[in-house]
Amino acid sequence: QVHLVESGGGLVQAGGSLRLSCAASGSSFSINDMAWYRQAPGKERDLVAVITSVGTTHYLDSVKGRFTISRDSAKNTVYLQMNSLKPEDTAVYYCNAEIRSSRTGRVFTHWGQGTQVTVSS
Repeated sequence: QVHLVESGGGLVQAGGSLRLSCAASGSSFSINDMAWYRQAPGKERDLVAVITSVGTTHYLDSVKGRFTISRDSAKNTVYLQMNSLKPEDTAVYYCNAEIRSSRTGRVFTHWGQGTQVTVSS
């Protein structure tokens, strides 16, 4: 069983910064892509950023130049550094990881529990 545990959300003023972390725990697995999604009340869940196993990254257009995704493979952890935050960034942020079972070889996705980010104007 694999679990993704998120931390780092909170309340900040516009222009401020937050750093989100998501750590994968468990055994008998490896991780391919890792990503961050966000969902505001009444809206669809959107992909914010993704990082592959070789370190290539992709970002939602509205966060380019402000957000940076990174990973620490030794710790099975992905980060999202968020700078110059805007009120429209307010949402619940979810970690997602593509997991491969070392026992069965099957690939599936896991989700974190979500962490609230609120940006005041």
